[in-house]
Amino acid sequence: MFRHRHEEERQAPMDFGPQRYQMREKLLTIGDDFWIENAYGQRAYKVDGKVLRVRNTLNLEDAHGHVVAQVQERMLRVRDSMAIERDGRKIAEVHKAFVNILRDHFRIVQTGGPDMEARGNILDHEYKITQNGHPVAEVSKRWFRIRDTYGIEVEPGQDDALVLMVTICIDQLVGHE
Repeated sequence: MFRHRHEEERQAPMDFGPQRYQMREKLLTIGDDFWIENAYGQRAYKVDGKVLRVRNTLNLEDAHGHVVAQVQERMLRVRDSMAIERDGRKIAEVHKAFVNILRDHFRIVQTGGPDMEARGNILDHEYKITQNGHPVAEVSKRWFRIRDTYGIEVEPGQDDALVLMVTICIDQLVGHE
């Protein structure tokens, strides 16, 4: 009994700090599936790409195959945006800023919650997501030596699935330039 519990702790130790995830860039194309790993190298979430007639869809599934969030690209808007849904209801929408002179900027409008912002060097995967000036997550390539890989560090108390979907939306919106 104790041996089994000890093995589980070794595989995924308790950590009350930020959660880190590893994602590969340039694999975020609609129609493809890929895994997001946690800091321990375990598959944490699967992104399942779907191609529909009217709009593109990405499902975020937990390690057991349950859909925890979905994004759908809004194709008929004047400016690019993607909606994030959970259980069929929109929980957030990611908007690309009209003008980005020095730094890239995205606005994340949450349904029933305060808005978030993503600012920094989006193309190089070096940016921060904040809410009311407080950190929500940091995205960076610095943490990995593997080419085309970047990390997402989510602050404690945040909705990890939502933050991962925001990052995926930003990747998709930047990829349309």
